[in-house]
Amino acid sequence: MSTVSTTHDSAHDHAHDHAHDMPHGWRRWLFATNHKDIGTMYLIFSFVSLLAGGVMALGIRLELFQPGLQYLRPEFFNQLTTMHGLVMVFGAIMPAFVGFANWMIPLQIGASDMAFARMNNFSFWILPVAAILLFGSFLAPGGAPSGGWTMYAPLTLQMGPGMDMAIFALHLLGASSIMGSINIIVTILNMRAPGMTLMKMPMFAWTWLITAYLLIAVMPVLAGAITMVLTDRHFGTSFFSAVGGGDPVMYQHIFWFFGHPEVYIMILPAFGIISEVIPAFSRKTLFGYSSMVYATASIAILSFIVWAHHMFATGMPVTGQLFFMYATMLIAVPTGVKIFNWVATMWRGSMTFETPMLWSVGFIFVFTMGGFTGLILAIAPIDIGVQDTYYVVAHFHYVLVAGSLFAMFAGFYYWCPKWTGYMADEFRGKVHFWGSMIFFNLTFFPMHFLGLAGMPRRYADYPTQFADFNMIASIGGLGFGLMQVYFLLFVVMPAYRGHGIKASDSPWDGAKGLEWTVPSPAPHHTFETPPRVS
Repeated sequence: MSTVSTTHDSAHDHAHDHAHDMPHGWRRWLFATNHKDIGTMYLIFSFVSLLAGGVMALGIRLELFQPGLQYLRPEFFNQLTTMHGLVMVFGAIMPAFVGFANWMIPLQIGASDMAFARMNNFSFWILPVAAILLFGSFLAPGGAPSGGWTMYAPLTLQMGPGMDMAIFALHLLGASSIMGSINIIVTILNMRAPGMTLMKMPMFAWTWLITAYLLIAVMPVLAGAITMVLTDRHFGTSFFSAVGGGDPVMYQHIFWFFGHPEVYIMILPAFGIISEVIPAFSRKTLFGYSSMVYATASIAILSFIVWAHHMFATGMPVTGQLFFMYATMLIAVPTGVKIFNWVATMWRGSMTFETPMLWSVGFIFVFTMGGFTGLILAIAPIDIGVQDTYYVVAHFHYVLVAGSLFAMFAGFYYWCPKWTGYMADEFRGKVHFWGSMIFFNLTFFPMHFLGLAGMPRRYADYPTQFADFNMIASIGGLGFGLMQVYFLLFVVMPAYRGHGIKASDSPWDGAKGLEWTVPSPAPHHTFETPPRVS
């Protein structure tokens, strides 16, 4: 409850009145109900997770720098690969996009805040608890989970208590996602400014609306799968144990029924950000807005019928292989529509290449490449040959790092002036972009060759013929990691502390949208009287 006195001198201005609403110090953050504060906390949490997951990745790449077992025990290596996956997916990418949603959706649709402010606070504060559980699993007897981030039975039925900690952590992360999604859906559907129809919404709001429905649909599926693993481990059931009449392959079906929509959950908001940035720096409206909306919805619907392309090598009947192969190829069509529309938006636009635009154009190049390698993996006979090799690792890092992460960097540089009131340093932003782009490709491009030559993933050692490419990849990985530390120290921190060029309300001349009508930095309360959209 705020304790604003009603006996104020009427000379006190409106702005001063609001100063009482906002708690200060640690209370501002612990009891935060303001969408901007919660968005900031999400973004900080996800960046810390990114660095933690990055350290694990560097551990993996250190071991693989040379053939032979060098620094890590194979069991610990497996723990690192598993935890790196879990932390990056559930701790870095997903919370970061929710941070973007919290910050930007109310500003974009002219709402005063998110629909459920206290639930918003709760859905954030679950995350640190889950993170402590997840990272704490390293200290449990037997160490952290080491059966791969997919947690396939039967391995996960045999592990120590670290596995139970991970299962509980994932339950919490899932609950947080569901609450965040409900909040986003209700905010978008009920709190848009007068005159803003659904088809007038910014693309970022659209992609997040569709993503939120996906999240609500598939998070319970993951919860179900890992709960069955839990009961198999402790309560004598045998869902996934062949000894008691269960089937380990059933786990894979349930997991990937969650897992494939999940990868679209991690890319659709990225598409939304790119669809905001490209029109702004092309000085044009987005080409084919309605087809972008329909394409996003098509991707979300089709994402439910492609899951078993992760399982071509499990002895699937040829009919099943054919169905999932063609369905996967079909989902490439709406994605191609999006790529086409972005290129068409840039076509004959008066483009300038500030940092957000660089990241966006970079995104289109590398993401498209990741998409093509995905199509190759979708062809069942090829997939059976490269299944579980580094080719798969190369593919999904091209779509998740060069896709999700690069889009988030584009979003950061684009909205940073609105968040902090200061422009991110342009020169340093370009150093960050070119450094990341070069080192990213240096890390993951050689993995295509390693995979095609037959190097399996998740192994701590490899034959000598793979040594050269692994060395290149490890050097690239170190460089890529250092670029993100550079980004934190020399781009984010100066902007956060208020160094650099002060931003105007609308610093990008081609940017349209309600978020650019409020001051920079965005005040604590915005749009208390909703704007009218014509």
